[in-house]
Amino acid sequence: MDINFEYYKFFYFVAKYGNITKAATALGSSQPNVTRIMKLLQSQLNCRLFIREARGITLTEEGKLLYSHVEIAYRHLLDVQEEICRQNSQGSGTVEIGATETALHLFLLSALHDFKLAHPAIKIKIHNHATLETLKHLTGGKFDFAVVTTPFEVPRSFSVIKVLDFEEIPAGGNQFSDLCKTSLELKDLKKYPWIGLGQGTTTYQFYKDFFIAQGVDLELDMEVATSDLMLPMIENNLGIGFVPKTLALPLLKAKKLVQIPLNCEAPKRSIQLVSDKGRGKSLAADIFYKFLKTFAFHRLFET
Repeated sequence: MDINFEYYKFFYFVAKYGNITKAATALGSSQPNVTRIMKLLQSQLNCRLFIREARGITLTEEGKLLYSHVEIAYRHLLDVQEEICRQNSQGSGTVEIGATETALHLFLLSALHDFKLAHPAIKIKIHNHATLETLKHLTGGKFDFAVVTTPFEVPRSFSVIKVLDFEEIPAGGNQFSDLCKTSLELKDLKKYPWIGLGQGTTTYQFYKDFFIAQGVDLELDMEVATSDLMLPMIENNLGIGFVPKTLALPLLKAKKLVQIPLNCEAPKRSIQLVSDKGRGKSLAADIFYKFLKTFAFHRLFET
């Protein structure tokens, strides 16, 4: 049964005041409109909800039953509304965002540290997914906004702001140290095992296109579900792969990884802050969103 929930709101006020005219005043509507909606509601429920008498409205047994449930639901909604308004006025609340692992490690974690110092009352819920899945959830309204890794495509109704450029380098474990002696072409590495994110991810397609542009049709020997798995596997000499330079640096300095020199550069990638311009944000989400934009600007200025 598909009933307009606005009808229940009208019924609530009619039952509460016991008078059509008073209910219409409270609703900011007209008496004929309230009467019309009550007739529609009774017709769709196929029962009589009230009896109009000279002294006002008397609820039938069905009407009393419906009112007992509608009143609870309406009061609950008012309580939630009051709680949300109170959180917003106090600069608190919960923000739900989507983020890729690379965006989380290279940008979001350091930003979160500074943000929580300034806004301890705001709760942040981070949902970690690949770029495509994150954007799908954002489009569906699950997230307030997202921080994702390029490449990707979004509708024109979305706002996209670059917050960080980053470089990825080919790297391997110590067993691949012989590859560091001279600058190599991608085709020289075709005989070695490659590790990367699996098919269906934007990263897979990104490097698939890059290899083809260099005249190499290279398939992965090992596919991983998350980028967090790549560095441990590469470090343990299971293969070579492209990893963010910032994340690889500690392992390079510790001589647990080696950087493989290429005679071509991989295309640049970036981390983007994405939001739906057509959907409003809560005060808490807006505070965090604006903080991330400012944080990214200062970080860019410092470098």
